[in-house]
Amino acid sequence: MHWLAAVERLRRERRAGVLVTLVSVRGHAPREAGAKMVVTATEAWDSIGGGNLEATAVARARTMLADGVAVPEQISLSLNDKARAEHGQQCCGGEVAILLEPLAVAPSVAIFGMGHVGLELARILARHDVELHLVDSRADQVAAGRLAALDDAVARVHVHHAPVPELVLGQVPRGTHVLVMTHDHAEDAALCDTALRCGHLASIGLIGSSAKWSRFRQRLAAEGHSPAELERITTPIGLPDLTGKDPATIAVSVAADLVRVFEAERVPVRAHDRQGAST
Repeated sequence: MHWLAAVERLRRERRAGVLVTLVSVRGHAPREAGAKMVVTATEAWDSIGGGNLEATAVARARTMLADGVAVPEQISLSLNDKARAEHGQQCCGGEVAILLEPLAVAPSVAIFGMGHVGLELARILARHDVELHLVDSRADQVAAGRLAALDDAVARVHVHHAPVPELVLGQVPRGTHVLVMTHDHAEDAALCDTALRCGHLASIGLIGSSAKWSRFRQRLAAEGHSPAELERITTPIGLPDLTGKDPATIAVSVAADLVRVFEAERVPVRAHDRQGAST
């Protein structure tokens, strides 16, 4: 499989990997600068030249994946008979530099309710590398014309017209952050009930006032949810010090809080101090 197709496959399947690039070549080497491959914990696609060169890069990429390294690394290898080699000798005579770039799994967000706030929030999140699920029970709210502002999105946008929106909760990826903000409080309550019964969601956020949440708590408790389970729902959502109630301000507040969560989830492991290893 070509490396570019492999990158697309990993993104589609929400799997982590490492993009390995031969960034420079001095002297002779099996491949020219620019050759690429993709490595996962168990698979590898395309090639940067085989032999000790490639095996060393694959081993380092898999160590990065196992350690959760989230920043690129560069290593250098000498290809001669005097160089130490762990995976067989390569006597091409050159020296190469290899860049290893982690391919992280993009965060996933599902917005239930594409009203004024939902649309403003989608516009902001669409500028980020996320899997963005937009859900509404009303067909006109997710019509192509209404969502035209998202046509150039960086995010991967998945549109769901769902007369029973709770069903979409079972379709979103593991680790999805769910935001409940529909036009109908009964629909919101049903979504909260179903979301609490899902074990694969990262977080559940509910838009609304303290009075709304007080009613919801009673209703959800009557459905059998314990106080500890109800703590999974965050309400109100967004940054507490942004108090504006217009849709654009609420959307900025919620998006900023989410981006902060995304950064915390990544918890990047710093690259090793060494820039390369001569072998």
